[in-house]
Amino acid sequence: MALTIGFLGTGIMGAPMARHLGRAGHAVRAWNRSPGKAAALAQDAVSLAADPRAAAQGADVVVCMLSSGPVCDEILLGPGGVLPAMAPGGLLVVMSSIPVETAQRQAAAAAEAGLLYVDAPVSGGERGAVAGTLAIMAGGSPEAFARAEPVLSAMGRPTHVGPAGCGQLAKLANQAIVASTIVTVAEAITFVERGGADPAKVREALLGGFADSTILKQHALRMIERDFAPGGPAKYQVKDTGTALSHAATLGLTLPVLSLVDGLFSEMVAEGDGDLDHSAVIRALQRRNGLPLR
Repeated sequence: MALTIGFLGTGIMGAPMARHLGRAGHAVRAWNRSPGKAAALAQDAVSLAADPRAAAQGADVVVCMLSSGPVCDEILLGPGGVLPAMAPGGLLVVMSSIPVETAQRQAAAAAEAGLLYVDAPVSGGERGAVAGTLAIMAGGSPEAFARAEPVLSAMGRPTHVGPAGCGQLAKLANQAIVASTIVTVAEAITFVERGGADPAKVREALLGGFADSTILKQHALRMIERDFAPGGPAKYQVKDTGTALSHAATLGLTLPVLSLVDGLFSEMVAEGDGDLDHSAVIRALQRRNGLPLR
């Protein structure tokens, strides 16, 4: 069934996601703080809205793919925010990576306004967004997820993981695994380069074994080629690792490996590499070891 969808945030991830919704036959109205980033979507049956409220007005579904929890709160709940513009019974889907508590607070505000709410962060990076193969972790009521599933399926593979906030919890678990694996792969590449092996051949030898992973396939290659054009900027990675550690503390948990990983990514950002791809964490390791940066 074709729906009217307001889409907020058309950056690296949001633009291809909105494009898939338009190609699926939905009437998509997109808004972005920098209008130029949304202009190219017009060729995919996506119209442009002048402001967030215009994108949301009368929409069956509003999808939010903004950069952070505070930005989402500002656009959704702040003065002139989106929620009051949505018709009761509408569905709000927040696909940004935000704190668990923020998602739960937004869900409560949506319920008070007579809206259904799903938090549905994603994994798969720019490649997954372009291909429409994102892993989508959805939190919300069964009714809300049932409404959201056809929309989410146009962008990837949605899985309902629990009540509101649990999508964000699953994303934090994902980010802990991703960040830790990237650092481990960076250490391995540094190790074999320093030891005199051909890192490209070592990577090739490891593919298909127990060390194989998407990170080894994609990020190790970026490290070897020193191609750090941002698919997932490091400044967002460290935002997620910090959020995961903060939430773990509220659960009474200490996560020692993630603490070390977060420290290395924080160091990387402090050294001015925050806008590079998170695979560029190998540069922080090289600095620590007094190795030349390439």
